[in-house]
Amino acid sequence: MRTVKATAAAVSVALAAGAVGVAAGRYASDAALKAPPGRPLPTEPRLTVHATAAGQITLTRDLASLRPGTYGLAGDGSHAVVGPVIDTAPHSADTVVRRLERVTHGTLHPRDKVWLTPNIHIGNPSAALGLDHADIDIPGELGSLPAWFVPGARSTWVIAVHGLATTRELALNVMEFLHRNRFPVLAPAYRGDLGAPRNPDGLNHLGETEWRDLDAAIRYAVRYGAEHVVVYGWSTGATMALRAAAHSGMRDRVSGLVLDSPVLDWETTLRALATARHTPGALLPLAVRAAQGRTGLHGDRIAEAADPARLRVPTLIFHGPDDTVAPWSLSRRLAARRPDLITLQPVARAPHGAMWNADPATYEEILRRFLTPLM
Repeated sequence: MRTVKATAAAVSVALAAGAVGVAAGRYASDAALKAPPGRPLPTEPRLTVHATAAGQITLTRDLASLRPGTYGLAGDGSHAVVGPVIDTAPHSADTVVRRLERVTHGTLHPRDKVWLTPNIHIGNPSAALGLDHADIDIPGELGSLPAWFVPGARSTWVIAVHGLATTRELALNVMEFLHRNRFPVLAPAYRGDLGAPRNPDGLNHLGETEWRDLDAAIRYAVRYGAEHVVVYGWSTGATMALRAAAHSGMRDRVSGLVLDSPVLDWETTLRALATARHTPGALLPLAVRAAQGRTGLHGDRIAEAADPARLRVPTLIFHGPDDTVAPWSLSRRLAARRPDLITLQPVARAPHGAMWNADPATYEEILRRFLTPLM
């Protein structure tokens, strides 16, 4: 009798432990599968506002607040734009002073919690940049996809696709540059974005199903006059670009790719985001299995899209060693295997999806040189 009771107790403990493991795996996988657009990834630290003055803001001293370049500074109900660190400004040992370019909306007060974001613009192309644009709807697989279209004189369109934790407002960072170079620009939302349909399971598939919305955008561009398209993707948007270039029925119209911080291995990215949520290392395999079970994600599909042998068009990759979400070693490996088609531009001290922010002028000059033959 005692043996039976002991066995039953052991089984109950094992079942309970299994249930806890499953729940922990689901929670850890949420860091990637439920990353809300416009909110910080778990790798992005919260900073405290210590003070503001004319053209200056004092923030918690952190590797993030010391980054070079220009960033959005987002809080709950506020958005501002901050420029470079001002080394000569008085500050304590645990703070850093940056140039405060503007407050877009809301107000900044001492003790406010904020985070750096690559999005320096809020709103649409007309409101944020003064560019004429049209709000359009693209027929997608799951329903209508809202998009911005900024007209241009060229027959090559640029389709700009954001990635993890951002919105199509990210494309505004380079839209003025693209408009100045007379490219028509299409910036679509895709499944899971505000105003767009959701995946049936309500989860982010890290580009594996979302790429079909990009395919719909390419078809729309061709239908309305694009002879060729350059697909410009950030993060999982870069994953989508690779998938579309490999599988779209309109892939012959894709003349080039621009990939910023591409996610080339979803398991590595999921593990990085789960780790940033303080998931114990022993539970990371459970997070991967949970993601596979919840979404049907399989690494072979993304790996196949990033297969160097499948790449057929000139590709520019912006990436850097400080990206903790999508390791740049994978971009280096890809570029090394196709030096005939791939140009890799390293960017130091820039977080995931924010290569432009670290040095906008240099970024845009490299982008101009790449796009010139594709015009």
